[in-house]
Amino acid sequence: MILPLTLQDVSYASGRQPIIGGVSLRVEAGPSTILLGANGAGKSVLMRLMHGLLAPTSGSIHWNEMHNVRRRQAMVFQRPVMLRRSALANVVYALELAGVPAAEREPQALAALDEVGLRHLAARPARVLSGGEQQRLALARAWALHPEVLFLDEPTANLDPGAVREIETVIRAFDAAGTKIVMATHNLGQARRLGDEVLFLHQGRLVEQAPVELFFARPTSPEAAAFIKGELPWVSSSDR
Repeated sequence: MILPLTLQDVSYASGRQPIIGGVSLRVEAGPSTILLGANGAGKSVLMRLMHGLLAPTSGSIHWNEMHNVRRRQAMVFQRPVMLRRSALANVVYALELAGVPAAEREPQALAALDEVGLRHLAARPARVLSGGEQQRLALARAWALHPEVLFLDEPTANLDPGAVREIETVIRAFDAAGTKIVMATHNLGQARRLGDEVLFLHQGRLVEQAPVELFFARPTSPEAAAFIKGELPWVSSSDR
């Protein structure tokens, strides 16, 4: 088990611009964790630090077990990168990178496409799929790897309500299968629907950590209370 994941006084700066400041937290196995905050709060950068795509400027990040940690966790981005090949081949390629034996790749890939409702589009070029379908394909690539932890960075941003429902259904399936979900969002309704625990970020700092029901019923920080009421200004047009 690679969890818990522990961050100790983690900071990150881009050039001279501080983005994450002194964050300490512990991500446990089990219930879904939501990184919540306005655009520009630092959610995406913190998630990339946790996943290992970025190295902290200071502080430390440790998994409980480091053996093959990169293959035991996965991340799906707001705008997933699609290879110039079919939907099926995109999933097969992810399995190839993970070292899955060649004879097992296509059956596993087809099973993953089944899971996200894309089996009928297996032969279609990935880059002509709709935004929602591409996001489900990205989730299929993750599903095929059976990760212990799945990081989701605003996976339903800019999608229509129907596509959002489809993506949330797949996320619940991951959760039901035992994958730990760590998801960034600024959508309060989505946090309520999918989260068990909230990590609330404001201007690059962890301001509050609480069970989702308690967070929405009795926030302990003025920043969280203002955000819940819709009073916090958006910092930028896209999250850091």
